[in-house]
Amino acid sequence: MDNYTKYTELLSEISDISHATALLHWDLETYMPKNGHARRAQQIGTLSKLAHQKITNPELKKLVDDLMADLPADAKQASNIKHSARDLKRKTLFDDKFVEEMSRATSEAFFHWQKAKQENDFGVYAPFLQKVIDLKRKEAKIVGFKDHPYDALCDEYEPDCTVKDIDGIFEGVKRDLKPLLDAIQSKPQVDDSFMGQYFNHDKQWNFGIEVLKDMGYDFDGGRQDISSHPFTINFAATDVRVTTRVSEETFNEMLWSCIHEGGHALYEQGLPDSEYGLPSGEAVSLGIHESQSRLWENNVGRSLEFWEWKFARLKEIFPAQFEGVSAMDFFKAMNKVQPSLIRVNADELTYHFHILIRYELEKAIMEEKLNANDLPAAWNAKYKEYLDVDVPNYSQGVLQDIHWSHGSIGYFPTYSIGSFYAAQFHAAAEKEIGTLDPNNAETYLKNLLSWLRENIHQYGKQYSSKELCERISGETLNSKFFMDYAQKKYGLIYGI
Repeated sequence: MDNYTKYTELLSEISDISHATALLHWDLETYMPKNGHARRAQQIGTLSKLAHQKITNPELKKLVDDLMADLPADAKQASNIKHSARDLKRKTLFDDKFVEEMSRATSEAFFHWQKAKQENDFGVYAPFLQKVIDLKRKEAKIVGFKDHPYDALCDEYEPDCTVKDIDGIFEGVKRDLKPLLDAIQSKPQVDDSFMGQYFNHDKQWNFGIEVLKDMGYDFDGGRQDISSHPFTINFAATDVRVTTRVSEETFNEMLWSCIHEGGHALYEQGLPDSEYGLPSGEAVSLGIHESQSRLWENNVGRSLEFWEWKFARLKEIFPAQFEGVSAMDFFKAMNKVQPSLIRVNADELTYHFHILIRYELEKAIMEEKLNANDLPAAWNAKYKEYLDVDVPNYSQGVLQDIHWSHGSIGYFPTYSIGSFYAAQFHAAAEKEIGTLDPNNAETYLKNLLSWLRENIHQYGKQYSSKELCERISGETLNSKFFMDYAQKKYGLIYGI
């Protein structure tokens, strides 16, 4: 057996353990009985330790070192080896004890976050979050960094991305989005009152399933369930699952979660299953991953053309709620721009200020300027500063996101990065396949998914985010595409 084949077999075994762990996480967040959390944390910790032992096995390191010394001529194989060498360099920095400790800490933190959110009691969660924070600070020191400890963490989600890069992105958010928001706030607000009525749970659910099918989500290779925080999880390209949440008091929550998570899932289903366990079978970065969900949710799912096609069907399901409401009325209502408390329900313009708030808090955490007990007051102050919103309680404030309980410090900036990539990719796609025609929407959606499969999904990690963006659009990430899209769309909605 040649070295490359041995290497692929070892990575496949590691993926088997990692995806078994992921299945336990999926159950933890969907159907697991509440009394199971302690043993589940132990089980996840054990599997995480086993995966780490395999990753740090000297046999794998020697294989990768040997292959790096004589890279395969095949470009995809060479890319896989380079990615594995990079990953191993990071993962071998951590001993088994640290990996198991982090896994147990995050499992416990998730359980207590969920309990704290339900009871609106941050104190239930704070000591467990502090343990995660302490471990993430330790992780940054173990990994090492040149300029800022946050660099060591965000690099895991968006490779080679630094605080300097992210600061530049958010300076652009403040500079470019603020004038547009000011212009919108000077105009009469759109009417979205019809969105806050009673909407039957099952009818919403079934419509969400229908839209996921419209997008091309393969239910033979996936399923949708309910969770407290919507997410997508994959165990292979042939088993990619999504979750959503449903409120019968509004139509503003369930559907957009379905479309958003559906975009993530389409990416995972489009990765080559033949490359299972290899970098070429994995997503490029979380910024690119978020570009897929944002493209489907905002550029497609919140477009006027989509609802000129789909709104008649929605009115069949909820005739009383949408009596006298037109597709244009619905389009305006679902794109209403207004500062709000909840990130996942925010409009796509103020959304970036929600991300900015979290980014600044995370930087302060890594600078050791904030600890867990400081976060509620700091959170509330920033919501007042950036969005002029008063936070009424913990559950709608600092407890609204799951990410910190997972230890995902460094993750949030990828949401804004992904939105900017989405606009740039969608503009490139429209040059090739045209724009969405309400009279032939099914064909457009199929063509769009095919374009994404051909230009993004099939490559896995063969190209970096920067390289992929340049291949698709001829340039690196440029927020001008997002601003052009936003000004056109919201100019129509608000008459600017």
